[in-house]
Amino acid sequence: MLEAVLFAATSKSHRTNTESELVGHEQTGFFVQIHAQRRDRDVRIEASWHNGVKRFRVNGIAQARTSDLLGKVNVVLFAPEDVYLVRGAASHRRKFMDMELSQLVPNYLHALQQYRQALRQRNELLRQGAPDGHLLDAWDAQLARHGEVIVRERAAFIAELGRRAASAYRSIADGETLGVAFCPNVSEESSLQEALVKARVADVRRGVTTRGPHRDDVAFSVARDSARHFASQGQQRTAALAVKLAEVEWVRERTGEYPILMLDEALAELDSVRANRLLNALDKDMQCILTTTDRTQTDAGRHMPVSHFVMARGRLEKR
Repeated sequence: MLEAVLFAATSKSHRTNTESELVGHEQTGFFVQIHAQRRDRDVRIEASWHNGVKRFRVNGIAQARTSDLLGKVNVVLFAPEDVYLVRGAASHRRKFMDMELSQLVPNYLHALQQYRQALRQRNELLRQGAPDGHLLDAWDAQLARHGEVIVRERAAFIAELGRRAASAYRSIADGETLGVAFCPNVSEESSLQEALVKARVADVRRGVTTRGPHRDDVAFSVARDSARHFASQGQQRTAALAVKLAEVEWVRERTGEYPILMLDEALAELDSVRANRLLNALDKDMQCILTTTDRTQTDAGRHMPVSHFVMARGRLEKR
């Protein structure tokens, strides 16, 4: 159910980039509809995927591009896979930044699309072995122009997110400290275009662009030690949860209303104290959809009105 809401709101699944894997056995497609009540309007999104073609309609109007869908209904999802934000490869963290910024910062999405296109063209040129220097200059200029927007927005996002995540982590983990730092591939002391020129010989040899925001990263630390290498699994999970709670506040500040928060088995590996602190950290004005196999885990959230539903035999029933 959470995946269906996420797909309708963002056109993406959190589990796979291969959309055919979302289709039921012996089916040719799927259809999802969500109806969200925003502060100033109602939004109905219809999402369909059939035989490799996906389409979206918002309040009955077809969306020409999937990017037009972003921001119509804002959602924040925490799933078990999100622990890889902390302990996984840098690509997980770049994907996270790209998804969140693309929803609410229009110039970021445009810059990201243009950067990726220029990067593909430059890499194709590099693979020729002896590329034309003038053409490389042209692609370097494109990468630099759009890359600077990406790095600037990522840096501002992580600075704000890190401050909020540290506060959320401290409240859940009884004062333990969390650090979040943006790690750009090209330092502020040199421009991206200069870095590309300096790396050109190595890039030609390798046949790939080695410098730029497509290699940026984010570093997490717990009690000043690398969370990726030294934090326990519980600490890593709590750190990822804190980031999601910080993201909720970031969205609220930019839009004036809370996004829908979806927590998939968020309490599974937390002790009862941390689970209670997490639930009590949720604002009563926020809509939260939480999945669990143990209903008693939600008892701490009594400061909020709670409705229980049970998924059984493919049907969602209120209990």
